[in-house]
Amino acid sequence: MQTNNIYNKGIAAGAFALLLSLPLAADECSTGMRIANPVLKRDGAAMNVGMELNLTGLTVKHTGATVITPMIVNDIDTLRLPSVSIYGRTSWYMSHRNDRMPLGGNEGIALRYDKERPLEPIDYAQRVHYDEWMNGATLIVERTDYGCAGCPASRDTSLIAHYRSIGYKPTFIYQTKVAEAVKTRELSGRAYIDFPVNRTEINPDYRRNTVELQKIIATIDSVKQDQDVTVTSITIKGFASPEGTYANNERLAKGRTEALKNYVQRLYHFPADLIRSDYEPEDWAGLREYVEGSTLTHRSEILALIDDHMLDPDTKDKRIQARYGEDYRFLLQNVYPALRHSDYRIEYTIRTFSDPEEIRRLLRTAPQKLSLNEVYLAAQGLEPGSEAYNEVFETAVRMFPSEPVANLNAANAAMQRSDLTGAERYLTNAGDTPEAVYARGVLAALRKDYPTAIRLVEQAISQGLPDEQGILDHLREVAENE
Repeated sequence: MQTNNIYNKGIAAGAFALLLSLPLAADECSTGMRIANPVLKRDGAAMNVGMELNLTGLTVKHTGATVITPMIVNDIDTLRLPSVSIYGRTSWYMSHRNDRMPLGGNEGIALRYDKERPLEPIDYAQRVHYDEWMNGATLIVERTDYGCAGCPASRDTSLIAHYRSIGYKPTFIYQTKVAEAVKTRELSGRAYIDFPVNRTEINPDYRRNTVELQKIIATIDSVKQDQDVTVTSITIKGFASPEGTYANNERLAKGRTEALKNYVQRLYHFPADLIRSDYEPEDWAGLREYVEGSTLTHRSEILALIDDHMLDPDTKDKRIQARYGEDYRFLLQNVYPALRHSDYRIEYTIRTFSDPEEIRRLLRTAPQKLSLNEVYLAAQGLEPGSEAYNEVFETAVRMFPSEPVANLNAANAAMQRSDLTGAERYLTNAGDTPEAVYARGVLAALRKDYPTAIRLVEQAISQGLPDEQGILDHLREVAENE
């Protein structure tokens, strides 16, 4: 097989070129035949083949013939295209008189050679159905010279063009979130401290107080004993239930909350202004929440009394008791005890982290200590698209599920590993920044919806997304040849 050095160099320098149309040099690729302007190019569902055949120097014996057959070849797959057959004078007449099948087949072009009248150049063009095996195929021209009686005397082939789809190669644009000036977090909980009737002193051994107080202590210890954490405030808010007078309930809620505050202060010796307390004499909101979701016989009537802002708390309680006694007794026994509770909240700050190795360790052991920006620092030094790299962004979106930047980056990581369904899910929460709009365009392109992809990328660029790498031109080029 005769090859062309220009073609070989082209493949080495640009293996992903969309079309390497490689005109042969001025030398004849086979004696008397020259080929110019070869084309092997995909156009949607079709493959276009074209070339200019210059046969002015071709000579054919009067008893012979020359058949020129273009072929698309890729490994074991071959598509032979209609041939151009040139007959000598005698073979031309013999073929016609005997009604023989043309040597190049019925679909080809048959010409008679006349040494007195050189053949005109032929603009050869064919359009065939594109099959996937044609990606990476070569366009070859086969020349077969026949002697008398239609016997092949010689065969020669010339490689003239190569096609390889450019394929869509997206550029993924990840974002980082502005680092938090101070990482402030909080823990909260609810404890049910029991007090003797009308008393406000805490007895740690009374009923279940040991367990309930331990809940508060364990929450405080979980942050206070961590060297990366600084407790900034503790808030305790006490609630009483609605039975009895409002004035007495106010005294109890205030006194019991202050007793719990002092109990915590004696244990930890925090600065005086670090622990704050508040109280609510009667937890009507808690009562309403229960009644609304209940199946009480007079559910609607009791809700109407609770919501009547013209009534004072004592009147509400008395009317519920007087009008709906059975429901009231049920509430008094089963619901009111839970309305006597102490809610607590511990606010704290966490030191910043900058070492990627330390951050990766915390991702495994204590991810709650990290800001979103710190999580992304863990990706430094990792191979983009690797399992460890993608895991960083998956962890980020689990930690910050409503954060648009976390969802955007998780979508990019999902697309890199070809999880298009997961990417679509993340992109619904990624916001409408130029980067998010662009990522939706990438997803559309990966699904081969190029009109939508182009529209979204154009929109992202109009919103300010830079296109320094020519991402839009690349997308348009791929779309034109798919």
